[in-house]
Amino acid sequence: MKLSLCYSIFFFGWCFLSKSEAADAAPKPPNVVILLADDLGWNAVGYHNAEVKTPNIDRLCKDGVELDQFYTSPMCSPTRAGLMTGRYPIRFGCARSVIPPWRDYGVSVDEVMMPAALAAAGYGQCGAFGKWHLGHAEQKWLPLARGFTEFTGCYNGAIDYFTFEREGEVDWHHNEESIRPEGYSTTVIGDAAVNFIGKAATDEKPFLCYVPFNAPHSPFEAPESYLEKYSQIKDVKKRTYYAMITAMDDQVGRILDSIKQAGIEKNTVVWFFSDNGGVHDIKKNNAPLRGNKLTNFEGGVRTVACVRYPGVYASGKKIEQPMAFIDVLPTVMALTDHTPESAGCKPLDGVDLNPVLTGKTAELPARDLYFYHGQTGEDSETIAIHSGPWKLIVNGPSLAGDISGKHQIRLFKLAKDPNEKQELSEENPEVVERLMKKLVTFRKLQPADAIPPYDVGKKGFVAPKDWKITKK
Repeated sequence: MKLSLCYSIFFFGWCFLSKSEAADAAPKPPNVVILLADDLGWNAVGYHNAEVKTPNIDRLCKDGVELDQFYTSPMCSPTRAGLMTGRYPIRFGCARSVIPPWRDYGVSVDEVMMPAALAAAGYGQCGAFGKWHLGHAEQKWLPLARGFTEFTGCYNGAIDYFTFEREGEVDWHHNEESIRPEGYSTTVIGDAAVNFIGKAATDEKPFLCYVPFNAPHSPFEAPESYLEKYSQIKDVKKRTYYAMITAMDDQVGRILDSIKQAGIEKNTVVWFFSDNGGVHDIKKNNAPLRGNKLTNFEGGVRTVACVRYPGVYASGKKIEQPMAFIDVLPTVMALTDHTPESAGCKPLDGVDLNPVLTGKTAELPARDLYFYHGQTGEDSETIAIHSGPWKLIVNGPSLAGDISGKHQIRLFKLAKDPNEKQELSEENPEVVERLMKKLVTFRKLQPADAIPPYDVGKKGFVAPKDWKITKK
């Protein structure tokens, strides 16, 4: 009897210890690093164009999963808003235009952003380093108010790469303090990200490191050492653009090296993509895709992209399933033991990509993808839908009003014509009608208080000293 009792105590004690040890050994959710380029063309990375020197981006793509049909908004702020919320930015009024310096507007505080969602899932430090572009006129829209624990960078887009100025004032900040750094902004961003990773890697909790580069967005400026790498290119603007990309690539390499040196490579998922396609100023920037930034052709919304998660996502694989910027948040959250809903997120438009990225399934459930902007006003908007093999692009007056003969309609069968060379609307009126109804419904999601067109309020604007924001 005593022997049986002792055995029982030993057995249950062993089970308890085994469960405790198993719990202690359970892997924590991965660290998340998101590297976001700004206006990077489809034809402006080494693995698409050997003329461009991007060995680190190429390596990340080779070691990870190449996302061959990754879609974004056709311009900056909306993509960043959708990335951070997992929702189409038209829902909260941030799709029509980017947020210019003179705009008193930001992503609604009712929207839960990625760092806040991950904090609810047990993440510790959440850093953002680079271009914010999601609202700056009031403190409630700044990074620290949206869940980030550290921020170094600019509030606006299109800052000078050497003086860090926008509208005549230095726009560079650490947390919410204005600072005056020295050097080239791309390198300064890399410095901040590398320092953050070194510190955050020692924490028991996983971290988020969001690196929205301002490169290679205009103004076209690069250090002489990088310009010399492209001395054979006679076009000054193209030479500078490529030099800016290589400078960014060097910082991508430093960030990847910092992850490896910290011993956290196997438990860190790294994303890389651009916020939209490349600008039209650079010849063949998005070749062979048609179009460029600010259009809804593939060259404006289909971007270079890849993701790496060693041992979890397949290595050296290319996935041709359509994916989008709104999918990143639900995909990241699925790697934790919390759902977006439990973290306070509103219903998401994005989907969890993990089943495809891990190889558990070959295809995602069928869905439509939408693209829209109206920076110049409601008389000249561009809106599009990618639905199955079809893509419908409509340019002209807002579809929230009456559909008239003023609209320019283009229909393409992307499955057979990815470069959008053959327009098929006249041959397929029933497809146009069906997809047009979906576009009208989507366009009507935009609230009445949505961000105004780009130039509204520009005249007479004077930037605050050192872009110090005091309004709460």
